[in-house]
Amino acid sequence: MWSIIEAAGWPIWTIILASVVASTIVLERFYSLRAALIIPPNLLSQTLQEYRRAAVSQSMLAELRDHSPLGRLFAAGLRQFGSSRVVMKEAIEDEGRVVAHLLERYLTMLGTIAAMAPLLGLLGTVIGMIEIFGSQAPGGTDPRALAHGISVALYNTAFGLIVAIPSMFFYRHFRAKIDGLLVEMEAQAVHLLEAVHGERRGD
Repeated sequence: MWSIIEAAGWPIWTIILASVVASTIVLERFYSLRAALIIPPNLLSQTLQEYRRAAVSQSMLAELRDHSPLGRLFAAGLRQFGSSRVVMKEAIEDEGRVVAHLLERYLTMLGTIAAMAPLLGLLGTVIGMIEIFGSQAPGGTDPRALAHGISVALYNTAFGLIVAIPSMFFYRHFRAKIDGLLVEMEAQAVHLLEAVHGERRGD
């Protein structure tokens, strides 16, 4: 591997750095976007049970907000307890935009790496071509310089694509996963809203 890196020349280090950053983001997002962490099971039923037992309190809202992203939506809606259904729904939607931004953290960087890695490979290719033309001399071509230029050109192109393809795959994967999580959180928040206002009408 080290011999390949040496043959690829200095441009390969920019691609290696991009691959390290991309790998770190992928691992972090896999850990942070676990469904059980974002949408804990039974949180809706537990929240409704607590609401029915002791109504809405500041301690309950604080606990929900610190519990999970879904809990933040519940807390935002219940904070407007006593207001109309429209006001509670708007509060949930406003908090949902904040939660969506948090869930999408680092994805812009991952998408940038997916787009830039082939360009970094192209940069290495251009540098390799420059070295090839620079090896031309009136007395003939230096085979070693020619071989090195070709290695720089080809290895950088290959490594750029090797980094870009998985980065784009995981970028798309995480975006789709986040969209699914947001839809599920919105559905549960609507169930909470309907339950709370249904019970208020019953009162």
